[in-house]
Amino acid sequence: MASENKAWKKRWRDGNIGFHQEKVNALLVEHWPKLVADTSSSVLVPLCGKSLDMLWLRQRGHRVVGVELSELAARAFFAENGLNVTETLRDSFLLLEHDGIEIWVGDFFALTSNHIGTVSSWYDRAAVVALAPDRRSAYAGQVGSLLSANAQALMLTFDYPADERDGPPFSVSLDEVRSHFEPLFTVKSLDCIDLTDGNRWELSRVWKPVIHLIR
Repeated sequence: MASENKAWKKRWRDGNIGFHQEKVNALLVEHWPKLVADTSSSVLVPLCGKSLDMLWLRQRGHRVVGVELSELAARAFFAENGLNVTETLRDSFLLLEHDGIEIWVGDFFALTSNHIGTVSSWYDRAAVVALAPDRRSAYAGQVGSLLSANAQALMLTFDYPADERDGPPFSVSLDEVRSHFEPLFTVKSLDCIDLTDGNRWELSRVWKPVIHLIR
């Protein structure tokens, strides 16, 4: 895992961040309000990078709890959005905060509920697909340990023939999500979008499953 962590930090240093989106994810905007009605709830955003989705969630009223391995990425989020930041050291984490948005800089698997308190929703746009297959069960267990009862989540993945490409982003089908996250969560399909035409990896098939998870 140490080598994997180093590789991700290097990607941020080198600017190799094709996974970063320059605008708020349209599927988040479409589906989140229907899944999480309580706009005062806290939202966990693992492997958050400098995602603008965090700003959108905060604008809805949520406390946003991002977790990011790269300090460079976390600082870029606040700097690029003109947000002053408060810094605190908490155990092995550097905590960066501004008005209801927190980014915990460090290893997501070292985070505990003692650090972040009660969190009742979770948003995964590019976290599970960033993890190698042998890390996904541990990821499911870690998320489960951080979320309260009745937590709601929105997960976006990629589903493509795994023998055609070695991620990240890795292929994570709806069935694989079920294999890792049930019985901790009830897993429901909301949509599956066909991204095959003109996909940047030139794969024979690319789908984007849109998944609802319920604690």
